[in-house]
Amino acid sequence: MDNAVGPILRMCDEVELVAAAIEDDNPDKEIEVIDRGSYVRIHASDHLRVTAESLKRHLGDQFEIRSLEAMMSAFSGRIQTSSDSVEWSLGRRGTASTAATR
Repeated sequence: MDNAVGPILRMCDEVELVAAAIEDDNPDKEIEVIDRGSYVRIHASDHLRVTAESLKRHLGDQFEIRSLEAMMSAFSGRIQTSSDSVEWSLGRRGTASTAATR
């Protein structure tokens, strides 16, 4: 996949539910979920987003979006987090100044 961006999650019981939430929030994207045993790569070309609403729908109302960060061992691209979404992209979107790379 060209220009792949997205999270790399430690293997845990919630990985499939996080992948389902990401797929819900990106219906127009081809998303690849690759199981590597101890971790799972979830990525798409250029831009990927997941919302707190989708995560809560799949993981329960108690799930906090900040918990997603603890599940990530790494990510591809730039990441931008807010209280209601996490986005991965190749570069900054809009006027975001908090994007960071790893």
